[in-house]
Amino acid sequence: MQGKKPGFTLDPRTKLLLVFAEAFFVLADTGGERLSWFRLAFAILPFLLLLVSKRYQTFVTGMLVFAATECFKTFLFPGMRGAMAVLMMILILLISRFLPAFLMGSYVIRTTKVSEFKAAMERMHAPDELTIPMCVMFRFFPTVREENASIRAAMKMRGIGFGGGKASRMVEYRMVPMLACSAKIGDELSASALTRGLGISRKRTNICHIGFGAADYGIFLLILVSCAYWIIGVIR
Repeated sequence: MQGKKPGFTLDPRTKLLLVFAEAFFVLADTGGERLSWFRLAFAILPFLLLLVSKRYQTFVTGMLVFAATECFKTFLFPGMRGAMAVLMMILILLISRFLPAFLMGSYVIRTTKVSEFKAAMERMHAPDELTIPMCVMFRFFPTVREENASIRAAMKMRGIGFGGGKASRMVEYRMVPMLACSAKIGDELSASALTRGLGISRKRTNICHIGFGAADYGIFLLILVSCAYWIIGVIR
């Protein structure tokens, strides 16, 4: 059995719990103003995880979007009136709530191997009907991203883009191949998962090692305190 990777790592079960925590506390705005500090902690957490896992491009992009949203809300939004103000408020709320959840999902998918995820789901005794589709999903999005980059490079070589009066061609020549590739990728990944024996009834062996560390217990404590504080507020 292989040891854990050096550096900062989280157990796949902790990552899944973080996804639900982001959806519950940040996306759903649970607790209102009473849980504002906990919500701020969960909103910052995806940025910290991306930084320590060396996903610098995603970290910088997320920080730029977050900073631009905050600057817009602080300096430009107070001077707006009417329908434009309502539209901008909706946009600001969507970005501020969806961005942390999106970044957390990106972190989980990019830092979790299929074998690690499968081992974690087996530890939780999850049924194969749930595990296998999720294993396919973990490989689907990175593969689609690679295909999209290849299609974009091919269109760039042919001079097809938004400029030069070829915008309509860009939509056709990029969307159609992308849809076709997505359907093909899904079929191929499903066949690959079954070929590797993910659907057999016997217990599979796994050479990857998963387990909880200090960082996992720290995140569990944060989520536990947040939930307890929310429950106390509901009871009162």
